[in-house]
Amino acid sequence: MRIAKYEFDSREQAQSKIDALGTATDEDGNEYPTHKSTIVQLGNIVLEQGEYDEEGEEVTAPVLSEGWHIDVCWNDADITNEEGEVDHPYGWKTYAIDIEGNGVHSFYGLNYDSHKM
Repeated sequence: MRIAKYEFDSREQAQSKIDALGTATDEDGNEYPTHKSTIVQLGNIVLEQGEYDEEGEEVTAPVLSEGWHIDVCWNDADITNEEGEVDHPYGWKTYAIDIEGNGVHSFYGLNYDSHKM
């Protein structure tokens, strides 16, 4: 398993990439992923915390990222090609970001630096 972090231009773009990994529909009409990876949509993450007064009223608004963030714990089968090479799925690599530490999210307590693509 490998962990990767991505920043897409929008929620819709991210969802399109996720859907392209493969889905199927059960007999009740519910759509489900056919890939084995775990995807967490973080959305617009907080870059700078806001400030609030004693009553909890906002004094300074938090600063959010413009991009839509996603963390993925890739199953090796989803990222290994026929030659046995591991890489991001088609169209994902452009949006991959590299950070120090785990950032705002981690998987199962796994260290990002030890498992990153």
